[in-house]
Amino acid sequence: MLDDAFKPKKRIFMALTSVSAILGAMMVYVVWKVSLPGLQQINWALPIAFGLAGGLIVIALLSGVLGIVMALLGIPVLKILYFWAWKAINLLFPLAVVVGRIFNIPRDAIEQSFIEVSNSLVMQHKVKVPGNRIMILTPHCIQRDTCVHKITRNVENCRQCGGCCVGSMLALAHKYGCHFAVATGGTLARQMVKQARPKAIVAVACERDLTSGIQDVFPLPVLGVLNERPFGPCFNTRVDLKKLEAAILAFMDEEEAKEKNAEASKQAS
Repeated sequence: MLDDAFKPKKRIFMALTSVSAILGAMMVYVVWKVSLPGLQQINWALPIAFGLAGGLIVIALLSGVLGIVMALLGIPVLKILYFWAWKAINLLFPLAVVVGRIFNIPRDAIEQSFIEVSNSLVMQHKVKVPGNRIMILTPHCIQRDTCVHKITRNVENCRQCGGCCVGSMLALAHKYGCHFAVATGGTLARQMVKQARPKAIVAVACERDLTSGIQDVFPLPVLGVLNERPFGPCFNTRVDLKKLEAAILAFMDEEEAKEKNAEASKQAS
């Protein structure tokens, strides 16, 4: 189960998002209050119109946060509210980072919490797609730096020597029939997504890249798996293959996954 593979740290982002939504509501009210005399001089109806517009913004922010909380608690959520919950976390994320800085919460911790919340929302939505419509996407730092076989344009160039995680990831992609791409940066990653046109993505990266990537491809569902950095950031990184496989299986229909496992067992024997 994917829920067992990821340790929840959702409360950090949820607390910051809630505070951000309240601050956003207060800012809307202050702007309306300050502009009230000028609006009244222009036209008596303007304060009402601006007040209604501000009220709708406040309701939208608070309903987005409410949708996130309900989804995380497993309470059935209307599809439109679920979609807006996704939109709300993307809109409120920059403000949540600012609030976190005030409370001396590291950005990495906020991003980890954001990824956990995002993963939980995807899991609650129970997205199921064929294996061939799932894309595994990772930055090129997952490859050993001394390897001479370039895989950023064609991952099949990997010789699966075991020197890094790429060979094992490629084996998982073959096993479940997924697309697998290794990108040198965000621009190339977006191009690869457009070319493959997946219905779901399993992304392996650091906190920063996962956070920006999830926001970039919205509303495409993404399950993020944090990479491991035994030698520091962006150099010879690794991934927990159990978490990666759990994320792939979370997107796949159970029957298809069983068939793929059976086929892999036959080939191995």
